[in-house]
Amino acid sequence: MQEMILIIDFGSQYTQLIARRVRELNVYCEIHPWNKIPALGEHIKGVVLSGSPFSTRDPQAPTPDLSEIKGKYPLLGVCFGAQYLANNFGGEVLPSTIREYGRANLSFVDKTHALTKGMSDSSQVWMSHGDTIKFVPDNYKIIASTHDVTVAGYHIEGETTFGIQFHPEVYHSLEGSILLKNFIVEICGCAQSWTPDSFVESTVNELRAKIGTDKVILGLSGGVDSSVAAVLLHKAIGENLHCIFVDNGLLRKNEFQSVLDSYKGMGLNVKGVDASEKFYAALNGLTDPELKRKAIGKVFVDVFDEESKLVTDAKWLGQGTIYPDVIESVSVNGGPSQTIKSHHNVGGLPDYMKLQVVEPLRLLFKDEVRRVGKSLHIPSEILGRHPFPGPGLGIRILGEVTAEKVRILQEVDSIFINGLKEDGLYDQVWQAGAIFLPIQSVGVMGDERTYENAVALRAVSSTDGMTADWVHLPYEFLAKISNKIINQVKGINRVTYDISSKPPATIEWE
Repeated sequence: MQEMILIIDFGSQYTQLIARRVRELNVYCEIHPWNKIPALGEHIKGVVLSGSPFSTRDPQAPTPDLSEIKGKYPLLGVCFGAQYLANNFGGEVLPSTIREYGRANLSFVDKTHALTKGMSDSSQVWMSHGDTIKFVPDNYKIIASTHDVTVAGYHIEGETTFGIQFHPEVYHSLEGSILLKNFIVEICGCAQSWTPDSFVESTVNELRAKIGTDKVILGLSGGVDSSVAAVLLHKAIGENLHCIFVDNGLLRKNEFQSVLDSYKGMGLNVKGVDASEKFYAALNGLTDPELKRKAIGKVFVDVFDEESKLVTDAKWLGQGTIYPDVIESVSVNGGPSQTIKSHHNVGGLPDYMKLQVVEPLRLLFKDEVRRVGKSLHIPSEILGRHPFPGPGLGIRILGEVTAEKVRILQEVDSIFINGLKEDGLYDQVWQAGAIFLPIQSVGVMGDERTYENAVALRAVSSTDGMTADWVHLPYEFLAKISNKIINQVKGINRVTYDISSKPPATIEWE
């Protein structure tokens, strides 16, 4: 089995960051809820206990069974994890008289210790706790302190068990990566051999063993996740992969044909289906955003099901599910996290589609998907694409969707996106697009009064879409794009730029 680090989640907002930092060391890891610890074995090289919104003194706090872990595997407790290891094994945790949230600086660090070697005495760390470890047993050696917290790090002597009060996974812990590497590589002895190439090789072999000569159906969207999933499956089973790319009439200008051509150029067995009229009919008269989303989703399922039936003896449905979806859905279904959404694409199918699910990317984060795609030689124009919502332009047209509004917005969007590319700004933006506003405004063109539509341009920077900030595009660029749109797109006489961040706004307007 693949060697791995097991991360036990107590509901911290930072747990995914721990996993990302471990993966950056080319070491495989998995996150599991504290109440669903998987079977242990020699493939587990070490265990990390995450932070938590709970206090260890809270009667409702998590109470993991560590009897098969503590003292038997290298173990690192982070924040709540460190307090749990202290409070439940002979020490005491009490409310802190001086709470620490945000940046702090170490006042002492044992630079000779295996966990903290290479760190400096005044290293900046990130704290997030209202409790403090008041005292620890005699066999707990203190290896780090801040001015306000004596026990900021400790080692249980006689075991490879450690606790740290700060969060090394957070960017603001400037030497956190040093500590994590010390634990993962030096103490746990991980080989750092989990690379995109090794993932491709092992995944292709697993897919061949799992699927055999069965047929797989996969819905392509033109996005990164479904594209990489398709190429992985194609590498494993060849022509037995049947891809379906549905044109819902809500894609970007010329996108359906250009993406379809790209897929065929990559050797994929793909069928393009123009179902735009069915989507427009379903959207007729709808203005409520949620009703529009549901209508688009229903038509897609109907069209996809209809096309799937034309593939005889298909037994599998391929999906581009990625690891954040899996983590969040596991949390929703019994894990500790309180504020996480469920995902429609994780293991769920309509009852009438009697297919098994295969998700070759379910263990990867988004940036890892792109690296695997690069290893598979997928064209950069697909790997580097901005995220695009599943309902497409349907939720970028506020109010009722019509074919004419789609045509106008496609033209506006094309000018904006191509402008970003031409001016070298596209890769500096995480996501960009145009929104058709449900208002008209007075304008003047030549000597004539106009009363036409307005659009908003949106460009944000982000890492995962959970939070986002608006991008400070150059005024000269915005002026040029605004001028092009008004001059070249009939029906538009006003262009605005959205300078809202998420939160409180969202990236999309609907």
